[in-house]
Amino acid sequence: MTDSNTIFTRLLSELDVKHTHAFSNNQFLSMPFQSLFGLEKLLKEYGIDSCCFKVKSNEQLTSLPTPYLTQINDGIKMVNGFSSDSVSLSDGNGITTISLRDFNNGCTGIVMGVYPTESAIEPNYTAHRITEIGTAVKRWLLPGILSLLFLYFFITRGLYSQIHTVLLTVIDCLGLYFSYLLILKQLRIHTRAADRVCGIIQKEGCNKVLNTDASSFFGLFHWCEVGFAYFSVSLLIMLIFPGHIPQLALINVCCLPFTFWSIWYQHFKAKAWCTLCVSIQGLLWLQFLCYLTGGVYQYALPLTWGILITGCCYIVALLLLNRFLPQPKDEDSEP
Repeated sequence: MTDSNTIFTRLLSELDVKHTHAFSNNQFLSMPFQSLFGLEKLLKEYGIDSCCFKVKSNEQLTSLPTPYLTQINDGIKMVNGFSSDSVSLSDGNGITTISLRDFNNGCTGIVMGVYPTESAIEPNYTAHRITEIGTAVKRWLLPGILSLLFLYFFITRGLYSQIHTVLLTVIDCLGLYFSYLLILKQLRIHTRAADRVCGIIQKEGCNKVLNTDASSFFGLFHWCEVGFAYFSVSLLIMLIFPGHIPQLALINVCCLPFTFWSIWYQHFKAKAWCTLCVSIQGLLWLQFLCYLTGGVYQYALPLTWGILITGCCYIVALLLLNRFLPQPKDEDSEP
């Protein structure tokens, strides 16, 4: 099933017929032949009468009551309405406006008029609607709960009261987002957001860097996994155990030499720039400045067992992420 629109669900919406997107889209996409004849049978199941006919002249198309379906050179379209010199059309991809001349030239003259009855409704609409609401709730339940927990700890732990802790929280969230986009790239999952960010410095730069041997730590862990584990643990410890922020600052210092190596490798070895990678290196240095200006390092020494516990949290998070995250196959590698 799909939640995106089809010409069928757009027609149902235009006719104010109660329906659910998932079920109605599936009914339309399951039709062996997406033709006016098939739509006629499907509309009947929804309590919508229809009538197919061919106009003698395309000039008559403007006088027909809308909406109606018609065949144009590039497929079936729904006619939403006319203006003096243009016509509004809909299909599964959206609403477009073309000139009346182009419409008359492209239309076959075959029209399907649609007439919903008073009882027009999707079959088993109530059950489908309950399922649709449950699916929406399930989709947003986890983000909603996580957001509430985030706000609770952010406020009760007093992180909002100091500028450097507010900035550190923002940096961790950005680091998580950039690392997540890198993971999608590593898994060959193309998203508009990742492609847009990666193209800022160099087009396809992220893909080139991620396809090098240096994109992983001795072939054991991908650096995007390390980054996601680092920022997630840093955020969680700061939210739940803010007393361990000095230990976070020490671990941040240990990460800084990696930023020099990463920039050097991209410039001299890979000869390509990964915008997401460079952004993460910049975030590590912004973290360092926040810890420094916030006076955190004065509480970092002497070393306590806290640094060991914090380090173990990072390792556990990395191992769990590596264990359950799908790994890209060698044959899927891009040239």
